[in-house]
Amino acid sequence: MQTEQTATSAPVITVRTPLGDYSCPAGTTYREIAAHFAPELPWPVLLVREENRLKELSRTCEKSCDISFVTMEDKEGRNAYSRSLCLMMLKAFSLVLGGDEEIHIWIRFTVSSGLFCTMDAQKTVLTQELLDRVMEQMRALQRAALPIEKSNIHTDEAIELFEKNRMSDKAKLFRFRITSRTNLYALSGFRDYYYGCMVPDTSYLSVFDLVLYGDGFVLRMPEKSAPGVLPPFEPVVKLFEVQNRSRHWGETMGLDSVGDLNEKIVAGDIKELILVQEAYHEKQMAQIAEEIVKTPGRRMILIAGPSSSSKTTFSHRLSTQLSVHGLRPHPVPMDDYFKNREDTPRDADGNYDFERLEAIDVDLFGRDMEALLAGERVELPTFNFKTGHREYKGHFLELGERDILVIEGIHGLNDALSASLPREAQYRIYISALTQLNIDEHNRIPTSDGRLLRRIVRDARTRGYSAQETIAMWRSVRRGEENYIFPFQENADVMFNSALIYELAVMKIYAAPLLHSVPVTAPEYPEARRLLKFLDYFLPIPPDDIPKNSLVREFIGGSCFDV
Repeated sequence: MQTEQTATSAPVITVRTPLGDYSCPAGTTYREIAAHFAPELPWPVLLVREENRLKELSRTCEKSCDISFVTMEDKEGRNAYSRSLCLMMLKAFSLVLGGDEEIHIWIRFTVSSGLFCTMDAQKTVLTQELLDRVMEQMRALQRAALPIEKSNIHTDEAIELFEKNRMSDKAKLFRFRITSRTNLYALSGFRDYYYGCMVPDTSYLSVFDLVLYGDGFVLRMPEKSAPGVLPPFEPVVKLFEVQNRSRHWGETMGLDSVGDLNEKIVAGDIKELILVQEAYHEKQMAQIAEEIVKTPGRRMILIAGPSSSSKTTFSHRLSTQLSVHGLRPHPVPMDDYFKNREDTPRDADGNYDFERLEAIDVDLFGRDMEALLAGERVELPTFNFKTGHREYKGHFLELGERDILVIEGIHGLNDALSASLPREAQYRIYISALTQLNIDEHNRIPTSDGRLLRRIVRDARTRGYSAQETIAMWRSVRRGEENYIFPFQENADVMFNSALIYELAVMKIYAAPLLHSVPVTAPEYPEARRLLKFLDYFLPIPPDDIPKNSLVREFIGGSCFDV
């Protein structure tokens, strides 16, 4: 479609979109451009992407260009919705509670398509009645269509503002920033800092809920797949417990935020922190091993988790703990049961889909495991990833009284994989890197960001992949996790958090040069740029004091295990 704009002295520019071209005066806001195409879009436009860069709708378009529209169906759009909704919620809390009492709202981690938050207060008690009052205030703010205004101020001024408003973690974070200026967002006088783009006003934030949960509450919001409705509130209980336990441990260590970590680095306390974190992991692994040997008849340990959770190193270290109890662990990589390449299923794009259970020869796996549990001698396969075929190289195994199988693979918790095997012989472990550190009170670190950085570093070191290639694959990896791993989390007997509270400061050294190599014109550039901005919050930690058996060594190298 083509619209002529003539009643202006500004030069006329042409904006090219997937829905057609639009002619308008230079200086037209992206919001006005999006409004022109709104009838043709199923959901409101929240941001635009102009020549590979995200732009807020309040920005103006100054030249002819190509743009695409970002809605709640896109990751970037949902993130903008989430950040803006948090700002509106915090403003509502301030209106309901006033400023007489020092109250801190922390936005922690995801729970059932929402955000788990906590409230620290001296007098005010967190109740559902309080949340209902806050929610009514949020609805009033939403109906008022109040603008979310962006300003750019000197970093020293921002620190002074945060200290005045009792946002101590933000003040701490910005003391370590080199940049002289920073962006703040304001909603009706309430000013805050957010890591990423925002929507233009509160009218865009129409779907939300607040529900009391655990020792905090959940800010609920829509999913990408259904932007207009709230999904059922279905928290994953075991996962929540392990995330909350990690959060409390971080608080015990005095490490809630990146600013806390940076302070320890500057103080020279990082070596002790590394040793304490590694000891904490070792203690948990020892407890899992004790739990396994407590029940006779457990002959198979099934370890599953999403990409870059350090399943391999964990399986080695758990095996060491089992050996302490006199058991003889035998690793069995589930990847060795991949179907031959010509029998591998393909995804919608025609690429091999190695994430699906159908990529595993489930029948062969079941027969081999049944035979081993029955005391038979079995020749186990080895998958040759270069030829794409299983091979048999004389690797025979026969289980004795003290032998135990340690099986690692993404489908370990799926009942369909082990349906033919006795449940009482199995012990199932779910492992994931669940980042317990926040950027600050109101900016969390998604667990997928930590895993993506791990994957970028490991892929470059072991497979020769560029950061651009890994980022390009990540969406497919995440889709596989959502379909074939996350639905089975609660089948685990125990969950283990493999994130290290210090690791992102280590990853910065390895990941930053790789991310800088992504070309500005590449589709993966916005994600690389976002991750670089994220890593900029951290002071670097050299790897010298990290033990050789650390889970992080699986990614940066130098492990004592074959990983």
